[in-house]
Amino acid sequence: MDAKTLISEGKSVLGIEFGSTRIKAVLVDEKGNPIASGSKEWENDLLDGIWTYSDEAIWNGLADCYADLKKNVKEEYGVTLKSFGAIGFSAMMHGYLAFDENDSLLVPFRTWRNTITEEAADKLTDALQFNIPQRWSISHLYQAILNGEAHVPSIRHFTTLAGYVHFRLCGKKVLGVGDASGMFPIDSKTGTYDEKMLSTFESMIADKKFPWSIRKILPGVLSAGENAGALTEAGAKLLDRDGDLSAGIPMCPPEGDAGTGMVATNSVMVETGNISAGTSVFAMIVLKENMKNLHKEIDMVTTPTGDPVAMVHCNNCTSEINAWVKLFDEFAKYMGADFDRGTLFEKLYGIALEGEKDCGGLVSYNYFSGEPVTGFSKGSPLFFRSAEDSFTLPNFMRMHLYSALAALKVGLDILTEEEKVTVKKMYGHGGFFKTPKAGQTIASAAIGSPVCVMETAGEGGAWGIALLALYMIAKKDGETLADYLNNEIYANSTGSELSATAEDMEGFRAFMKKYVAGLAVEKAAVEI
Repeated sequence: MDAKTLISEGKSVLGIEFGSTRIKAVLVDEKGNPIASGSKEWENDLLDGIWTYSDEAIWNGLADCYADLKKNVKEEYGVTLKSFGAIGFSAMMHGYLAFDENDSLLVPFRTWRNTITEEAADKLTDALQFNIPQRWSISHLYQAILNGEAHVPSIRHFTTLAGYVHFRLCGKKVLGVGDASGMFPIDSKTGTYDEKMLSTFESMIADKKFPWSIRKILPGVLSAGENAGALTEAGAKLLDRDGDLSAGIPMCPPEGDAGTGMVATNSVMVETGNISAGTSVFAMIVLKENMKNLHKEIDMVTTPTGDPVAMVHCNNCTSEINAWVKLFDEFAKYMGADFDRGTLFEKLYGIALEGEKDCGGLVSYNYFSGEPVTGFSKGSPLFFRSAEDSFTLPNFMRMHLYSALAALKVGLDILTEEEKVTVKKMYGHGGFFKTPKAGQTIASAAIGSPVCVMETAGEGGAWGIALLALYMIAKKDGETLADYLNNEIYANSTGSELSATAEDMEGFRAFMKKYVAGLAVEKAAVEI
């Protein structure tokens, strides 16, 4: 069926994801091919020391994003959007949205970006013997309890941004298991919250005598492929201000951006993973079983079907590279040359491959902000070298590409060396991989496995949640998500796979030896 007919008959599938700076909508056909898109830029606000997006920004942003999609569809296909085969919503994971018995928001949305829950995260990690990062929803809830915040007794439900949007549009207080795994630990054997840890948490707050229990205020947990409700009349009006959209459209479980990233890179199978590298960087590896030991550098989440996933998340990646490219751009303009920024990135990334494998001894730290994996609550960008080091442009750029992944490597080494996790292949996406070969080569050297960049990698999480919505209505009986993606979505996909040489890997290890030893220098820089 051609795209115009598919849209006209209400059989296309819609995915919308709330990213940190953009809300994006993607419309796909029955094979998962993107056929239209729309977007809306938005930014978080710092309100009374809390990073937040206002309720007005959420709903106006959603409606504006949908309006942009609707306009683009009308212009390209001459069709007015009225219905879909299915809809899915996704958003940044974690954070804190708490509601009272009337489903009214009790405090402004506290996003994942806030680092105000250190006490709670540490106490929860010790009590549960499971790494609970500051950004997790349970950390925010427990910190509010420790702070004695007045709203806590009134809580009757709390959720993530994706869960909030889903609830308002279809009335169901549920989450996909991947997003739920960023609220509270999941037992992959049962596919829902870990019962023992729920009991432990209840004992931790028993003396407070709240009129709620953690089991009752957490959202229900659903796996990919399950039906998560249908668009209501009120929900249709929130999405489409023109009133053209019909109610009754089935909706898939709302998911987090980590889960949609896995789907969008075909990395939901055991011993595969994906690395997302942009302003921040994280790597996710699907495990055969949970880790044997507690590692505070590593988060445990799940795939959209509940398989355990080890995540190494680092706050810093390409910001320092961007700053140096900007400096080179200023110099070029000063010398009378005006280069396209894309060309500058391509040339500078490319020349990094000509550098010595160990960067000639040069070392840098890209810490615009703190980096918990290496033990820093604050950061300071830093470059240092000795007089004997080889200070050349290729070495300088290779150093920055190494540095962008160095903190990530610290976490990955725990998985591969201490937990003996095997990684057969990693899928790369994000700005770090835009220049052919450079980002892939460096990432492969850091990870020690092949890195594949799919031609669809740029479609992102909105496409990933659209695929999850499509899977819900198109899967065959007994067909797993991994099989569906392999057989129906990625069977004919093309991409580039690249493996670093043994010399590249040895060079990265040499750089890391000096990088780890030099963390004392970074510590001194932060304290100045």
